[in-house]
Amino acid sequence: MDLLKKFSPVIVAILIALIPTPEGLQADAWYFLSIFIGVVVGLIVEPVPAALVGLIGVSTVAMLGLVAPGATANRNWALSGFSNGVIWLIFSAFMFALGYQKTGLGKRISLLLIRYLGKNTLGLGYAVAFSDLILSPFMPSNTARSAGTIYPVASNIPPMFGSYPDNEPRKMGAYLTWVAFASTCVTSSMFLTALAPNLLAVDMFAQGTGHTIQWGEWAKTMIPVMLPLFIITPWLAFVIYPPTQKHSPEAPKWAAQELLEMGSISRKELMMLGYAVVALFFWIFGKEIGVNGTVAAVFVLSLMVLSGIITWEDVIRNKGAWNVLVWFATLVSMASGLKKTGILKWIGDLVSIYLQGLPPGTVAILLIVLFFVLHYFFASTTAHTTALLPLFIAIASPMISPEIMPKLTLMLAASLGVMGIITPYATGPAPIWYGAGFISQARWWALGGIFGLIYLGSMIVATIFYI
Repeated sequence: MDLLKKFSPVIVAILIALIPTPEGLQADAWYFLSIFIGVVVGLIVEPVPAALVGLIGVSTVAMLGLVAPGATANRNWALSGFSNGVIWLIFSAFMFALGYQKTGLGKRISLLLIRYLGKNTLGLGYAVAFSDLILSPFMPSNTARSAGTIYPVASNIPPMFGSYPDNEPRKMGAYLTWVAFASTCVTSSMFLTALAPNLLAVDMFAQGTGHTIQWGEWAKTMIPVMLPLFIITPWLAFVIYPPTQKHSPEAPKWAAQELLEMGSISRKELMMLGYAVVALFFWIFGKEIGVNGTVAAVFVLSLMVLSGIITWEDVIRNKGAWNVLVWFATLVSMASGLKKTGILKWIGDLVSIYLQGLPPGTVAILLIVLFFVLHYFFASTTAHTTALLPLFIAIASPMISPEIMPKLTLMLAASLGVMGIITPYATGPAPIWYGAGFISQARWWALGGIFGLIYLGSMIVATIFYI
C-alpha cells in the first residue's frame, strides 16, 4: 500500500498520457496536463514533501521540452517562479512570523488580550480571536499563526477550570478550540498576506492577465465583508456550541502572572512592532508612492537581521520558509504552463458551452459555490488553489467581461481562507486544534457544515454586491 501511495502520482500521470490526445489539443499540451494532474495528486497524497513534488513536475516538463521549443526556453520557464515577486513576499512574511515568535511579541499580545477581555468565557473567545486578527496581516502561514503562536497560550486556559479532552471538554476547552480555529479561517480571508495561497492565487491570475491584485485592493474589498463575520464568530460559537463554564476569573490572573514573568516590553519587541507597521504601510500605500510591496518586505527583513531581531542563521535555517519558496515557485511555473500550452483556453471553451446564456452574476455565484464545496476533497489549500483556480478562471473568462474578471478572481481567492472551516483536514491549523481532542470528529464535521454555510453565504453576498 505504501508503494502504491509513493508512486500514485507517476501512475496517474502515465495513465492519462496514454489516453489519446483530445481534439483541440497538441500532444505536448496533453502530456503537460497529465504531468500537472500527477503533481496535484502528489500534493494531495504527499508521498514525498510537497516542494519536491513541484520540483519533480517542473523539471520533468522542462526535460521533455513540453512548454516551449528549445532547451533555453524550457529552462527559463522552469525557473520563472523563483524570480516571482510574490514568492519572495511570502518568504519575507515568514521571517516576520519568526520575529514575532523570537521576540515574544506574539505571546505578549495574546496575554494582554486575555488579561483585559478574559473575565468571562465569551471574552476569552474574543481575546483568542483578536490575537489572531492582530497577527494575521504579517503571518502568511495560518499554521504558524494559529497553531504555533496562539495554541500554546490558549491551551493553558481550559485546565484551569477542569476542562480536559476526556473530562468536561464542553466546560470551556471545546468552545475556545472552535473559536480559535474559526477565527483564523476568517482572518485568512481578510488580508492578502494572512494566507500564503492567497498570494499564490493572486499571482496565478497576474500570470494569465497581467493584472495584479494589490494588498490595499484586497483589504478594501474583504475587510467590510470579513470584519463583521469575524466579530460575530465568537458569539455564534457561544450560541451554537455554548460552554458550560460562563465565567473565567482565573484567566486574567494567570495572564497577568505570565506577563509579570515576561517582564516589561523589550526593545526588540518594540522594534518588531515598528517594523511590522512599516511593512504594513508599504503594503497598503506602496503603489501610490512608487515602492513595490515585495521590495519593502525584503528591505524590512534586512533591517530585522541588522538590528538583531533575527539572525542570518535564523534566515538560512528557517526550513519552513525555504520549503514554501521552492514549493510555491514551482507551482507558479506549472500554473503558467497551463496557459502557455493552451490547456486553459481548451478547458474554458469546453465547459463554457454548458454555461452559455446565464447572466454573468449567476455564473460568478455558481463558480464561487462550486469552488468552495470542492474543498471537501482537498487536504491542502495550496493543492486546491493549484488544481482548481486556473481551471475556474479559464471557465469564467469567455463569459465574464475583462473588467469583472479581477473582481471574480479576488472573490475566488478570498474564499480560500474561510473554506478551511469545513473539515478537520481542510487547512493547516485544523489538525492541530482537532488533535487537541476537545471536539469529536462527528461534532467537528457538524460545526464545519454550519459555519461553512454561514461563511459561504457571506462570500455569496459579497460577490453579489462586489460584482
